[in-house]
Amino acid sequence: MTSPQRLVWDATARTRGWFVLASVTAVLGSAGTLAFPWAMARALDAVVARRAAGGPVLLCAALLALVVATGALQTLANGGYGSGTVAALRRSLARRALDAGVPGTAGFPAGDLAGRLSAGCAQAGSAGVTLVTASTAVLTSLGGVVALWLLDWRIGLCFSLGVPPLVLIARSFMNRGSGLFLRYQETQGRISALLLEALGGARTIGASGTAAAETRRILEPLPELSRTGHRVWALQRDTGWQVGLLIPAVEVLVLGAGGLALLHGDISAGELAAVVAYTALAMAALDQLDALFALGMSAAGARRVAEVVDQPVPAPGTRVRPAGGPGTVTLSGVTVRSGNRLVLDSVDLLVPAGTALAVVGRSGAGKSTLAALIGRLREPDAGLVAIDGVPLPELTPQALGAAVGYAFERPALLGTTVAGMIAFARPDASREEVGAAAGAARADDFITRLPRGYDTPLTDAPLSGGEVQRLGLARALVHDPAVVVLDDALSSLDTATEARVGSALASAWSDRTRVLIAHRVSTAARADLVAWLEDGRVRALGTHADLWQRDDYRALFAADTAPEGAPGHDTHPHTQEPV
Repeated sequence: MTSPQRLVWDATARTRGWFVLASVTAVLGSAGTLAFPWAMARALDAVVARRAAGGPVLLCAALLALVVATGALQTLANGGYGSGTVAALRRSLARRALDAGVPGTAGFPAGDLAGRLSAGCAQAGSAGVTLVTASTAVLTSLGGVVALWLLDWRIGLCFSLGVPPLVLIARSFMNRGSGLFLRYQETQGRISALLLEALGGARTIGASGTAAAETRRILEPLPELSRTGHRVWALQRDTGWQVGLLIPAVEVLVLGAGGLALLHGDISAGELAAVVAYTALAMAALDQLDALFALGMSAAGARRVAEVVDQPVPAPGTRVRPAGGPGTVTLSGVTVRSGNRLVLDSVDLLVPAGTALAVVGRSGAGKSTLAALIGRLREPDAGLVAIDGVPLPELTPQALGAAVGYAFERPALLGTTVAGMIAFARPDASREEVGAAAGAARADDFITRLPRGYDTPLTDAPLSGGEVQRLGLARALVHDPAVVVLDDALSSLDTATEARVGSALASAWSDRTRVLIAHRVSTAARADLVAWLEDGRVRALGTHADLWQRDDYRALFAADTAPEGAPGHDTHPHTQEPV
């Protein structure tokens, strides 16, 4: 497993230039800050003794300029280092989530994953800046302590008496806070996941009048969040008053010892002023409560990011599909489990090249899981999926992407313009190819009515669910793979439009292997073969006309044509693209 510390360090390595600049300026600034009280003491003693003070005063000015310049550079470096580290962490998390595939992120709902990507990465990425800043403060404080010892050992001893209580306070804060910080972020993630899930089904919730119940469900973790937040605040309060009492006590003790040393002639007036300055610098180590809090939040954020980064990624293959391979799909002994449930049970299925296969079955029969397996959007727990005799794990990602294409029930509007969305899988596609694909998907008529036609930004394109589905079909047509998987990709079209689009797709893909996840009887009727899934197994394989003679087959379509969001509607997260 990737440790949070290793994760942050790897991200830091990608912004090492900013890190080095931040560290160097921090050290130089600390050195200048530590030297300034000494130079000020020399200047003050020279003035009191009526000696020439030009040299010490110039030295003070030079040190002050150094501190100001390094402070400005450190602020710049911290900004570059922090933002670069956060960006590196977000790239790592996003890449791993995408490489692991939808099943790899199944344990992380969309809202929770978004929280890890935004707040979690930001908190983890700030760890380096916080460490540099806190380390600088500690380094400066140590220098101040050494200076106090050098000025007078009794003054240094008085300050050192405050160090053990500080260590105990800091240790208690981190031990009590680490679990609280993680629990708080996890609860926030659960609320975000529930909220995003509800927003995705807002129309269904509104139509069913269940808004109040959904609100209660979303806010159910809120009491736990409140309790954890109050415990965090109580921890900050307890630590705050302890540090607040410790600092003045140490200051009074040190300054009292300095005053006595001046009365006894052990130090000069300038050195007493240096004692005051070095005491203030040394106190910086006793006032790092905010840094401890930030480090605790950073550690919690890094752990949440590491949980996603540790998701297993399927190893890419090295083979290519045989040139001119027709697109035969074979499933041999395929078994898929989801927790304790057997989704697919030793499925054997052959889809001949150029065949349109409709996959039907009741909700939960495993239809969408089977569709996900064909493009390796999900790995089987046992068995083998192959295209033209080549097992999918042995294909290179490029070969697999060229071999299998999808059109989903809810296509994601990826790209900036309508044309860019259609050509997303093939950015090199010409405008003529894009137009031809849109025409075949019966999308050209509404695209040309948009304000700027194919160049209309997606954000300015008012699209219905059926129009979005037709854009998804056009994208699949431009992709032009050997095997096309349509996961209920015509469900939002009315019957007449579905018939026209289905006919056009059958013509355009007449030589392509098509796997259709079917909920409508019309979709199954147009297919060459129908695979009837039940309880994770293929109950029957045949033509729709033959299967239609069976009462239980006809009953499938009465159950599976329920409206979206209803209990009978088969929605599987593995093959629905995020909107």
